[in-house]
Formats: sequence, C-alpha cells, structure tokens
Amino acid sequence: MAEIELPKHEELEELKGKAFTKRVALTTALYAVVLAIASLGGTNAMKHMLLAQQQASDQWSFYQAKVIREHQYRIQKLRLEADLAERGRTMKPEARQKFEALQAKLTDEEKRYNTEKKEIEQEAKKLEQDRDLYRTKDPYFDYAEVLLQIAIVMASIAILATSPPLFFFSLGLAGLGAFLTLNGFMLFLKIPFLHGGH
Repeated sequence: MAEIELPKHEELEELKGKAFTKRVALTTALYAVVLAIASLGGTNAMKHMLLAQQQASDQWSFYQAKVIREHQYRIQKLRLEADLAERGRTMKPEARQKFEALQAKLTDEEKRYNTEKKEIEQEAKKLEQDRDLYRTKDPYFDYAEVLLQIAIVMASIAILATSPPLFFFSLGLAGLGAFLTLNGFMLFLKIPFLHGGH
C-alpha cells in the first residue's frame, strides 16, 4: 500500500489563507462595481435635478411674461370700456365700431394669454415634480457610495489581517450600500432622516 503524504498544518493554513484572500478580493471587486453604479446613479440624479430646476425656472419666467401681457391687455380693455361708457353716445358710428372691434380684440388677446399661462403653469409644476423626485433619489446614492467605500476598505483590511469577522462586516456594509443604490433607482422605501431638509 502506497503511503499518502498528508499536508502539514502550516501548508493547510497557507492554502486556507490564499482561498480567503481570493474570495475577499473577488467580493471587493463586486463592491467596486456596485460603487460605480451608485456613483453613476448619484451623478445622473443630481444632473436631472438641476436640469429640471432650470427648466422649471425658465417656465415660471415665461409664465410671468404671459401674466404681464395678460394684465396689459386687461388694462387696455378696461380703459377702452371706460372711454366707451363715457363717450360712446357722442361717437360717430364708425369710431364706435372701431372701438368695439378693438375691445373684442383686446378681450381675445387677454383670454389667449390666460390660456397659455395655464399651460405653462402646468408644465412648470410638472418640472418641479421631476426635480423633487430626483432630489429624493440623490441622498440614497450618496449614502450608498459612502457605505460601499467603507466596505472596500474593511475588505482590504480583512485581507491583510486574514480576518473573517471584518470580511463579514464589509459584506453587511456592502449589502446595505447595494440596497440604498437600488432604492435610489426604484424608491421602494423612503427613509425619513435622509430627507430632513427637503
């Protein structure tokens, strides 16, 4: 019967250490992938939030311009109505017809600006809702990035110290970071303390 040479205790510990190192290193690479996704999500959320804010501001400026024009037409119409009330009976029929035609035109313009103003207001409010949505999403990505970066550091320390407890701690942090990343995209859950200022 051939003799089987059993590996020495030191060799087994070294192999076990190498397997642990490989496992932690591969897991850390996964952390980095999720971190990249969280970073991209955060960058996009911030970009969309700022863009929606700018577009909403533009719409509100446009709304103000329409309101001003609507008021100008209303003031002109009211002056014309006052003139007609005061001098209408003494006017020649042709002049009165021109005044009444102008009054009808001013009324139509006032109505047009009022309608356009309402459409612009709806668009501005929709853009503000988009802004608020991305503002709500952004903190999840921020906290996810922090947790994933700490997880990567903890995993690196776990490799150096060959410490399974530190590795499991890093797994917990990375799991929470991955959840926050997913929540940033999907908003399954709204965590109140992340939205204190909003």
